[in-house]
Amino acid sequence: MVKRPDEIEKLGEAGRLLASVFHMLDDMPLAGLSTLAVNDRVEDYIVNQLHARPASKGQYGYGYVLNCSRNEVVCHGVPAATDILADGDIVNFDITLEKNGYIADSSKTYLIGAVAPAARRLVQTTYEALWHGIRQVRPGAHLGDIGHVIERHAKRNGYTVVREYCGHGIGREMHEDPQILHFGKPGTGLRLKEGMVFTIEPMLNQGAAQVETKDDGWSVVTVDGRLSAQFEHTVAVTATGVRVLTLRAEERKRRADL
Repeated sequence: MVKRPDEIEKLGEAGRLLASVFHMLDDMPLAGLSTLAVNDRVEDYIVNQLHARPASKGQYGYGYVLNCSRNEVVCHGVPAATDILADGDIVNFDITLEKNGYIADSSKTYLIGAVAPAARRLVQTTYEALWHGIRQVRPGAHLGDIGHVIERHAKRNGYTVVREYCGHGIGREMHEDPQILHFGKPGTGLRLKEGMVFTIEPMLNQGAAQVETKDDGWSVVTVDGRLSAQFEHTVAVTATGVRVLTLRAEERKRRADL
Protein backbone atom coordinates (compact mmCIF):
# COMPACT_ATOMS: atom_id res chain seq x y z
CA MET A 1 0.00 0.00 0.00
CA VAL A 2 2.99 2.32 0.45
CA LYS A 3 4.47 3.76 -2.74
CA ARG A 4 8.06 4.87 -3.33
CA PRO A 5 8.70 8.57 -4.05
CA ASP A 6 9.40 7.80 -7.72
CA GLU A 7 6.11 5.94 -7.98
CA ILE A 8 4.23 8.86 -6.47
CA GLU A 9 5.79 11.16 -9.06
CA LYS A 10 4.54 8.88 -11.83
CA LEU A 11 1.09 8.81 -10.23
CA GLY A 12 1.29 12.59 -10.04
CA GLU A 13 1.98 12.80 -13.76
CA ALA A 14 -1.03 10.60 -14.49
CA GLY A 15 -3.08 12.78 -12.16
CA ARG A 16 -1.94 15.97 -13.86
CA LEU A 17 -2.95 14.62 -17.24
CA LEU A 18 -6.31 13.48 -15.91
CA ALA A 19 -6.95 16.93 -14.46
CA SER A 20 -6.44 18.34 -17.95
CA VAL A 21 -9.21 16.05 -19.24
CA PHE A 22 -11.65 17.75 -16.89
CA HIS A 23 -10.35 21.14 -18.00
CA MET A 24 -11.21 20.10 -21.55
CA LEU A 25 -14.72 19.09 -20.42
CA ASP A 26 -15.15 22.38 -18.58
CA ASP A 27 -14.85 24.19 -21.90
CA MET A 28 -17.22 21.87 -23.75
CA PRO A 29 -20.89 22.86 -24.20
CA LEU A 30 -22.50 19.73 -22.76
CA ALA A 31 -26.20 20.46 -23.18
CA GLY A 32 -27.59 18.55 -26.14
CA LEU A 33 -24.70 16.11 -26.35
CA SER A 34 -25.18 12.42 -25.81
CA THR A 35 -23.14 10.81 -23.06
CA LEU A 36 -21.63 8.57 -25.75
CA ALA A 37 -20.43 11.65 -27.64
CA VAL A 38 -18.76 12.89 -24.44
CA ASN A 39 -17.16 9.48 -23.96
CA ASP A 40 -15.78 9.52 -27.52
CA ARG A 41 -14.33 13.02 -27.15
CA VAL A 42 -12.66 12.07 -23.88
CA GLU A 43 -11.18 8.94 -25.45
CA ASP A 44 -9.82 10.92 -28.39
CA TYR A 45 -8.28 13.50 -26.04
CA ILE A 46 -6.63 10.94 -23.76
CA VAL A 47 -5.26 8.80 -26.58
CA ASN A 48 -4.35 11.36 -29.25
CA GLN A 49 -3.59 14.50 -27.24
CA LEU A 50 -2.20 13.11 -23.99
CA HIS A 51 -0.76 9.88 -25.46
CA ALA A 52 -2.09 7.96 -22.47
CA ARG A 53 -4.44 5.03 -21.93
CA PRO A 54 -8.07 5.25 -20.75
CA ALA A 55 -7.73 2.78 -17.88
CA SER A 56 -11.45 2.04 -17.50
CA LYS A 57 -11.88 0.70 -21.03
CA GLY A 58 -11.66 -3.06 -20.87
CA GLN A 59 -11.56 -3.14 -17.06
CA TYR A 60 -13.91 -5.91 -15.87
CA GLY A 61 -15.21 -6.10 -19.44
CA TYR A 62 -16.37 -2.46 -19.49
CA GLY A 63 -16.47 -1.05 -23.01
CA TYR A 64 -16.11 2.70 -22.45
CA VAL A 65 -13.56 5.21 -21.15
CA LEU A 66 -15.80 6.87 -18.56
CA ASN A 67 -18.84 6.40 -16.37
CA CYS A 68 -21.57 9.01 -16.81
CA SER A 69 -24.05 9.12 -13.94
CA ARG A 70 -26.93 11.50 -14.55
CA ASN A 71 -29.50 12.68 -11.97
CA GLU A 72 -30.68 9.60 -10.02
CA VAL A 73 -27.77 7.47 -11.27
CA VAL A 74 -25.33 7.16 -8.37
CA CYS A 75 -22.34 5.64 -10.17
CA HIS A 76 -21.20 3.38 -13.03
CA GLY A 77 -23.60 4.90 -15.56
CA VAL A 78 -22.98 3.64 -19.10
CA PRO A 79 -22.61 6.07 -22.04
CA ALA A 80 -25.30 5.82 -24.71
CA ALA A 81 -26.19 7.65 -27.93
CA THR A 82 -29.77 7.96 -26.65
CA ASP A 83 -28.75 9.49 -23.30
CA ILE A 84 -28.90 13.20 -24.10
CA LEU A 85 -27.73 15.78 -21.57
CA ALA A 86 -30.52 18.29 -21.05
CA ASP A 87 -30.99 21.64 -19.35
CA GLY A 88 -31.40 21.12 -15.60
CA ASP A 89 -29.47 17.83 -15.41
CA ILE A 90 -26.61 17.06 -13.10
CA VAL A 91 -24.12 14.48 -14.40
CA ASN A 92 -21.00 12.93 -12.94
CA PHE A 93 -18.15 11.95 -15.23
CA ASP A 94 -15.83 9.41 -13.61
CA ILE A 95 -12.62 9.00 -15.61
CA THR A 96 -9.39 7.05 -15.19
CA LEU A 97 -6.09 7.45 -17.01
CA GLU A 98 -2.93 5.36 -17.10
CA LYS A 99 0.46 6.81 -18.03
CA ASN A 100 3.74 4.90 -17.84
CA GLY A 101 2.08 2.07 -15.95
CA TYR A 102 0.42 4.14 -13.21
CA ILE A 103 -3.27 5.03 -12.89
CA ALA A 104 -5.11 8.11 -11.66
CA ASP A 105 -8.86 8.25 -10.94
CA SER A 106 -11.10 11.30 -10.55
CA SER A 107 -14.67 12.44 -11.04
CA LYS A 108 -16.65 15.65 -11.15
CA THR A 109 -20.37 16.40 -11.18
CA TYR A 110 -21.37 18.96 -13.81
CA LEU A 111 -24.39 21.26 -13.80
CA ILE A 112 -26.10 21.37 -17.19
CA GLY A 113 -27.77 24.70 -17.92
CA ALA A 114 -30.31 26.09 -15.45
CA VAL A 115 -30.15 23.62 -12.56
CA ALA A 116 -32.67 23.83 -9.72
CA PRO A 117 -31.34 25.29 -6.43
CA ALA A 118 -31.94 22.02 -4.57
CA ALA A 119 -29.78 20.13 -7.08
CA ARG A 120 -27.09 22.80 -6.95
CA ARG A 121 -27.01 22.55 -3.17
CA LEU A 122 -26.58 18.77 -3.31
CA VAL A 123 -23.67 19.08 -5.74
CA GLN A 124 -21.97 21.81 -3.68
CA THR A 125 -22.37 19.88 -0.42
CA THR A 126 -20.92 16.74 -2.01
CA TYR A 127 -17.89 18.70 -3.19
CA GLU A 128 -17.44 20.16 0.29
CA ALA A 129 -17.71 16.67 1.81
CA LEU A 130 -14.90 15.46 -0.44
CA TRP A 131 -12.64 18.23 0.80
CA HIS A 132 -13.58 17.66 4.43
CA GLY A 133 -12.32 14.11 3.90
CA ILE A 134 -9.15 15.20 2.10
CA ARG A 135 -8.22 17.53 4.95
CA GLN A 136 -8.06 14.56 7.33
CA VAL A 137 -5.29 12.87 5.36
CA ARG A 138 -1.93 12.91 7.15
CA PRO A 139 0.48 10.38 8.66
CA GLY A 140 -0.98 8.94 11.85
CA ALA A 141 -4.60 9.71 10.98
CA HIS A 142 -7.08 6.87 10.64
CA LEU A 143 -9.35 5.91 7.78
CA GLY A 144 -12.30 6.34 10.13
CA ASP A 145 -11.40 10.02 10.48
CA ILE A 146 -12.00 10.52 6.74
CA GLY A 147 -15.34 8.74 6.67
CA HIS A 148 -16.56 10.43 9.84
CA VAL A 149 -16.19 14.00 8.61
CA ILE A 150 -17.71 13.17 5.23
CA GLU A 151 -20.84 11.62 6.72
CA ARG A 152 -21.11 14.34 9.36
CA HIS A 153 -21.14 17.05 6.70
CA ALA A 154 -23.70 15.13 4.64
CA LYS A 155 -26.04 14.61 7.59
CA ARG A 156 -25.79 18.21 8.75
CA ASN A 157 -27.06 19.24 5.33
CA GLY A 158 -29.87 16.68 5.19
CA TYR A 159 -28.25 14.15 2.87
CA THR A 160 -27.35 10.47 3.10
CA VAL A 161 -24.08 8.73 2.19
CA VAL A 162 -24.07 5.73 -0.12
CA ARG A 163 -22.43 2.85 1.77
CA GLU A 164 -22.15 0.15 -0.88
CA TYR A 165 -19.34 1.90 -2.80
CA CYS A 166 -16.11 3.35 -1.51
CA GLY A 167 -12.72 4.77 -2.38
CA HIS A 168 -9.72 2.52 -2.91
CA GLY A 169 -5.98 2.28 -3.09
CA ILE A 170 -4.55 2.88 -6.53
CA GLY A 171 -1.22 2.50 -8.31
CA ARG A 172 -0.31 0.06 -11.05
CA GLU A 173 -3.76 -1.44 -10.54
CA MET A 174 -6.96 0.58 -10.51
CA HIS A 175 -8.31 -1.05 -7.36
CA GLU A 176 -5.84 -1.79 -4.58
CA ASP A 177 -5.99 -1.84 -0.80
CA PRO A 178 -7.11 -0.12 1.35
CA GLN A 179 -10.83 0.51 0.98
CA ILE A 180 -11.82 4.08 1.88
CA LEU A 181 -15.29 4.18 3.42
CA HIS A 182 -17.21 7.46 3.41
CA PHE A 183 -18.57 6.88 6.90
CA GLY A 184 -16.88 5.82 10.12
CA LYS A 185 -15.76 6.66 13.62
CA PRO A 186 -12.80 8.91 14.45
CA GLY A 187 -9.68 7.08 15.55
CA THR A 188 -10.73 3.77 14.01
CA GLY A 189 -9.54 1.87 10.98
CA LEU A 190 -6.16 1.65 9.31
CA ARG A 191 -3.55 4.19 10.41
CA LEU A 192 -2.25 6.23 7.47
CA LYS A 193 1.43 6.18 6.51
CA GLU A 194 3.48 8.43 4.25
CA GLY A 195 3.41 7.05 0.71
CA MET A 196 -0.09 5.62 0.74
CA VAL A 197 -2.11 6.57 -2.36
CA PHE A 198 -5.88 6.17 -2.59
CA THR A 199 -9.09 7.74 -3.83
CA ILE A 200 -11.74 9.55 -1.82
CA GLU A 201 -15.05 9.60 -3.73
CA PRO A 202 -18.19 10.27 -1.66
CA MET A 203 -21.64 9.77 -3.17
CA LEU A 204 -24.41 11.78 -1.47
CA ASN A 205 -28.14 11.22 -2.02
CA GLN A 206 -31.03 13.63 -1.60
CA GLY A 207 -33.22 10.88 -0.19
CA ALA A 208 -32.59 7.35 1.03
CA ALA A 209 -29.06 5.98 1.04
CA GLN A 210 -30.17 2.70 -0.52
CA VAL A 211 -29.29 1.96 -4.13
CA GLU A 212 -29.96 -0.72 -6.71
CA THR A 213 -28.33 -1.85 -9.95
CA LYS A 214 -30.22 -1.57 -13.23
CA ASP A 215 -30.70 -4.36 -15.72
CA ASP A 216 -27.62 -3.28 -17.71
CA GLY A 217 -25.55 -4.72 -14.87
CA TRP A 218 -23.61 -1.48 -14.40
CA SER A 219 -25.74 1.58 -13.63
CA VAL A 220 -26.42 2.05 -9.92
CA VAL A 221 -29.44 4.25 -9.11
CA THR A 222 -31.16 5.59 -6.01
CA VAL A 223 -34.06 3.39 -4.93
CA ASP A 224 -36.38 6.39 -4.57
CA GLY A 225 -35.46 8.10 -7.84
CA ARG A 226 -34.05 11.19 -6.11
CA LEU A 227 -30.80 12.86 -7.11
CA SER A 228 -27.29 11.71 -6.28
CA ALA A 229 -23.95 13.52 -6.71
CA GLN A 230 -20.30 12.49 -6.48
CA PHE A 231 -16.80 13.95 -6.58
CA GLU A 232 -13.49 12.11 -6.46
CA HIS A 233 -9.77 12.78 -6.19
CA THR A 234 -6.68 10.60 -6.00
CA VAL A 235 -4.52 11.62 -3.02
CA ALA A 236 -1.13 10.72 -1.58
CA VAL A 237 -0.14 10.83 2.08
CA THR A 238 2.93 13.05 2.44
CA ALA A 239 5.29 13.60 5.37
CA THR A 240 3.33 16.69 6.40
CA GLY A 241 -0.19 15.99 5.14
CA VAL A 242 -1.70 15.31 1.75
CA ARG A 243 -1.01 15.87 -1.93
CA VAL A 244 -4.01 15.84 -4.27
CA LEU A 245 -2.60 14.15 -7.35
CA THR A 246 -5.62 14.95 -9.57
CA LEU A 247 -6.03 18.57 -8.44
CA ARG A 248 -7.56 20.68 -11.20
CA ALA A 249 -6.33 24.13 -12.19
CA GLU A 250 -9.34 26.02 -10.84
CA GLU A 251 -8.99 24.22 -7.50
CA ARG A 252 -5.41 25.39 -7.07
CA LYS A 253 -6.72 28.95 -6.93
CA ARG A 254 -9.55 28.42 -4.45
CA ARG A 255 -8.78 25.30 -2.39
CA ALA A 256 -8.01 27.43 0.68
CA ASP A 257 -11.69 28.43 0.72
CA LEU A 258 -13.04 24.89 0.37
